[in-house]
Amino acid sequence: MDKKEQYTRVFGHIDTNGDGKISPPELQICIGKMGEELSLEEAEIAAALLGSDGDGLLSMEDLVNIVESANEEEKVSDLKKAFNMYEEKEGSGRITPKSLRRMLSKLGESRTVDDCKMMIAKFDVNGDGVLSFDEFREMMA
Repeated sequence: MDKKEQYTRVFGHIDTNGDGKISPPELQICIGKMGEELSLEEAEIAAALLGSDGDGLLSMEDLVNIVESANEEEKVSDLKKAFNMYEEKEGSGRITPKSLRRMLSKLGESRTVDDCKMMIAKFDVNGDGVLSFDEFREMMA
């Protein structure tokens, strides 16, 4: 089953009246089935904020956008964890050639500091000789 079919199937389960839109009460029931509580007022606010056409209802496209943006947040979180492993010092916000070499060594890959400088240079947009998180994210894309 491809992604579109999966979204269509999920949407169909949430859209209990089959009108092609997810209403605040349907959203409230869905969230309840996931073990969370959402008042009707909160569901109305969520539908108004997340809906794209201002009718207070969620379309299939809105559902896809919500899920995809949540997946993107998860990817960024995972990248931040990976970045932290490569950082020069915890919280420094940069990967140096030495810290890259150290981490690659832990992963069983032997590289020289010069090799690591060249690897960093490919993605070092501002030319400071280190990778920031944004540069690291571009490298991993």
